Amino acid sequence: MDYKNGKWAKKIIELQHDDGSWGYFHSLSNPTPKQPITTEQALRRLEILGFTIEDKPIKKAVKYMNDCLIGKNRIPDREEKLHNWNIFTSLMLSTRIKIFTKENETANCITRKWCELINKSFSKNGYDHEIYVKTYEKVFETKINHKAGRLIDFVNYYPVSLLTNELDKNSEPYYFEYILNHNNGIYYIYNKKLTEVPKIFKSKDTNNYLRAIELLVKYDNPECKNKLKFIVKWLKENMVNENEWDMGKESKDNINFPLSDSWRNDENRIKDCTYRISKILGSCVE
Repeated sequence: MDYKNGKWAKKIIELQHDDGSWGYFHSLSNPTPKQPITTEQALRRLEILGFTIEDKPIKKAVKYMNDCLIGKNRIPDREEKLHNWNIFTSLMLSTRIKIFTKENETANCITRKWCELINKSFSKNGYDHEIYVKTYEKVFETKINHKAGRLIDFVNYYPVSLLTNELDKNSEPYYFEYILNHNNGIYYIYNKKLTEVPKIFKSKDTNNYLRAIELLVKYDNPECKNKLKFIVKWLKENMVNENEWDMGKESKDNINFPLSDSWRNDENRIKDCTYRISKILGSCVE
C-alpha cells in the first residue's frame, strides 16, 4: 500500500519547521493549537505511512535530532525532574534516529551503552537489579540519588526499540521474556501484561497493544519469535473474513489509524486494519 501521498502525510509535512522539528519533541509534551503534533508524533505517523530516510522530511528531522544529540541544538521541552534529563533525552533522540538509519555514530554510541547495561543485567539467565544499578551508574557516570534522578525503567518504548537486534544472543531472550511478562507492559505504549491479549478486539486497547507487539516482532532472534506464537493464533481468531481484519472505528487515534484519507466507508477501514495486521503476522513468522 502507498500512503505517502495521502492527505495525512501532506498535513504533517506542512507543519514541519525549517529546522526539521515539529516544535516540542516528546510525545507527552502538550501541543498547541498552532502546533497540534509533537516531533515524536509526527515521526511516528510518517513512519507508519511509509516514510524512510530517503524522504526529505525525514532527512531534515534526523539532522535536527543529531544536532540536538551532539549539543548544537536542544529540544524545547520542559525538563522532567524525575530522572536525569540528559540521559533520557539522549535515549529518546538516539531511538528516533535509529528507526530511520543505523549509520549515525552518536546514536550508535548511546546504543552501545544501553547494550552493555542490559547485557550485564541479564547475564545470569534472568534480571539482576543490583547489577542493573551498578552498571547504570558506571555506564552513565552518575549516582542514583535525588539530584541525579531516578533510574530509567528499561521496559519503556525507547530501550525496547533502541536495542532491537543489538543485544547478545544469550541475554536477549531473557530480556524479551521479561518484557512480555512485565505487569505494566511497555511504558509509553501499553500498560498491561503483554502475554494477556485484549478482551475486546475492536478497541483502542487493541490498537495500543499492537503498537507494543510491533516493537517486539522486529527482534529477529528465533527464540524471541517463538515466544510470539500466541499472537498469531489470537489474530487469526479475530479475522472478519479470510485474511481480513476490522479493528472498528474505536481504533482510530490519528497516529496509527487512519491510513486511508477517510474512514467514511467500512472498506477503507478494513483495508487499513488488514494492511497493519498482515505486516505483524509476516514479521512473526519470518
